Amino acid sequence: MAEAKRVQRPLSPHLQIYRPQLTSITSILMRITGNAMAVAVMMIVWWLVAAAVGEDAFETADGFVTSWFGNLVLTLSLLGIWYHFLGGIRHLIWLSGRCLEIETAERLGMACLIGAPVLTLLTLLLI
Repeated sequence: MAEAKRVQRPLSPHLQIYRPQLTSITSILMRITGNAMAVAVMMIVWWLVAAAVGEDAFETADGFVTSWFGNLVLTLSLLGIWYHFLGGIRHLIWLSGRCLEIETAERLGMACLIGAPVLTLLTLLLI
């Protein structure tokens, strides 16, 4: 059998070579917030099921949900909900064929990144 002659080919580019773009970062954050909200939903479902099961189960679940960690999870979930909402509006705008220029797309991404914490704080202050 003939020996294979290996050709030195360039390696495929790695993430270190490319500068992350705002639109890619916001897309990754959409996925992260979507998955993180699933954790919060499971926590809320646990709380509701525990309320239906009995007083002891509810006290355990309520103690967790109202602890500092539970409050942190719920607050970050609220941030995720607002970010996901604003990102969804951005995608609807893109689906209509508008705001697809790079500068405008980046402005919409910044609006999502700035708007989500602002709306989260407003929600927490109003509740």
